[in-house]
Amino acid sequence: MSSPPPILRAAGLRKSYRSGDAMLEVLRGVDLAVAPGESVSIRGESGSGKSTLLNLLSGLDRPDAGELWWGHEATAQLSLGELTARRGRYLGLVFQAYYLIPEIDALANVLMGARMLGRPGQVESQRAQALLKRVGLAERAAHTPAHLSGGERQRVAVARALMNKPAVILADEPTGNLDERTGEEVINLLLEVCAEEKTALVLVTHNVAHARRTGRQLLLQTGRFV
Repeated sequence: MSSPPPILRAAGLRKSYRSGDAMLEVLRGVDLAVAPGESVSIRGESGSGKSTLLNLLSGLDRPDAGELWWGHEATAQLSLGELTARRGRYLGLVFQAYYLIPEIDALANVLMGARMLGRPGQVESQRAQALLKRVGLAERAAHTPAHLSGGERQRVAVARALMNKPAVILADEPTGNLDERTGEEVINLLLEVCAEEKTALVLVTHNVAHARRTGRQLLLQTGRFV
């Protein structure tokens, strides 16, 4: 039986930034293929290009060269508006800094993904409540981020990332702002819920123990996988 096509694929991604009078080459031809439901970790020293790569994979930034596919769709062919809409349906993003909206409660934050796609109905509300229950925050649904701990905020962010049933979760140092115990709890949760939802996970982390929890581990050095 042939393997299913990659859910996320990158070929020859390159990215440079100007630093003074010189150009700094951050990514130097990165290839990556993620299978449906697979978990992959990416480690590397500070400045190795991990976050730059995740920005390219998410379509938040464009590569200088190379190609990116979300499923069968080449992102280079999409307009900015199409890219944004497609991202909202296809990808879930989890960041180190949470990026919750401070003025609204946990439930409304989880629902924000559906609202951005223009479909905040009863079904979506029920899913948001079920996700908060799954991440252990059913009793905190009416609390704003200011009244949640760092670990609770990141749990809300995980639930929000899963709201639209994405094919892939991209997580950029999701435990970077958490203590060791809470970080371990968040990694456990992220791996468990992605497995339950059959969602692929790409985890950028500096934590060797967390990286080893994924099905495949990659190391990024000087802009390339080694």
